[in-house]
Amino acid sequence: MSIMNNSSHTPSCYNNTTTSYKYNPDSKNVSYSATATTFGLISNLIAFIVLIKSFRQTNNNSPSFFLIFLGGLVVTDFMGLLVSGSFVISFHATRIDWTELDPTCHFCNFMGMSLVFYGLSPLLLGATMATQRYIGINHPFASSSRMTKRGTISMVLMVWFIAGSISLLPQAGFGSYHIQTPGSWCFLNMTPKTSDWSFALLFSLVGLISIATSILLNTVSVVTLLKVYCGAQRRQRSRDHEAEMMLQLILIMTISTVCWCPLLVFIADKAIASTGFEGDKLHCLIKLAAWNQILDPWVYILFRRSVLKRVNPCAVWSQTSIISLPSSIRDNVHRFARTSLGSNLRADVPEDPEKSNVMPPSPTTPSSPSPCLIGSES
Repeated sequence: MSIMNNSSHTPSCYNNTTTSYKYNPDSKNVSYSATATTFGLISNLIAFIVLIKSFRQTNNNSPSFFLIFLGGLVVTDFMGLLVSGSFVISFHATRIDWTELDPTCHFCNFMGMSLVFYGLSPLLLGATMATQRYIGINHPFASSSRMTKRGTISMVLMVWFIAGSISLLPQAGFGSYHIQTPGSWCFLNMTPKTSDWSFALLFSLVGLISIATSILLNTVSVVTLLKVYCGAQRRQRSRDHEAEMMLQLILIMTISTVCWCPLLVFIADKAIASTGFEGDKLHCLIKLAAWNQILDPWVYILFRRSVLKRVNPCAVWSQTSIISLPSSIRDNVHRFARTSLGSNLRADVPEDPEKSNVMPPSPTTPSSPSPCLIGSES
């Protein structure tokens, strides 16, 4: 193990500033890095194949737009794992000292830019997907008339452009990248310089705002769906795909929040205090954040109606999903929707005109229950 000393001949990305650096090429870490990277790459490839098949089978505009966003997220996660994993695995396998291999900081700056770009892109895409679902659920007519597949692709490209522009700011003199312990990766350089801590704070705030936006809009969308399910049962068939997309989006949001929030809060705290990173703690937090790219694809692979029906054929993934619930659960859901959205629940959903003149039901022989219901009651 060696510790680099400050020198006028040492490039800034290798200087021991307040962001300390300890060269420690532990070969034991190569197995973890290789396993996690390989598993993540295979998972994203499987998810991409699943999305392509789903996109070819769908005829509804709303799911197809959502699948384009998911495809952009899969490509981002795959490339992020490929780039970062290649650097980290090669370091642990060959024990390369970057100070000798890359004295001009080109590789270090490239990896720093990659981590910022592939870190912000999924968070920004999650916020964009939450916005699109919010508009699609709360303003469906405006969404269907303005949204096109070309426009959706343009939004994904715009997210990549924004994340890429932020990652390139150090090349313009705003912030800088620095090699991190154990010497296998580069990330933000935390020094008392205004540009360095401002860039770190910008990175953290963009990520936290994206997560907060996703949480807020997804919560409103879920409450709106509850309102529709409870107040207009006859329209549930057209809302099944909305429930499936919201389930996937909430799981993506949850994974992003758990994986990224500890790192983003840690960076924001150090940036405000203008203090350096603790190398070991930062290393652990970046490993946790990397699991976002590994877990995301399994949301698209596992949480689809076709898969859920195979796992549990009696699961209520159909137009009867709310009607078939026990009355006590249905009443609780209905009460929650009324409390969240006010007493105007019936105002947004027209009453069935036939209900006004309906005759009292005559006593009839009850129909035999379905096999699924018999199994559930026993």
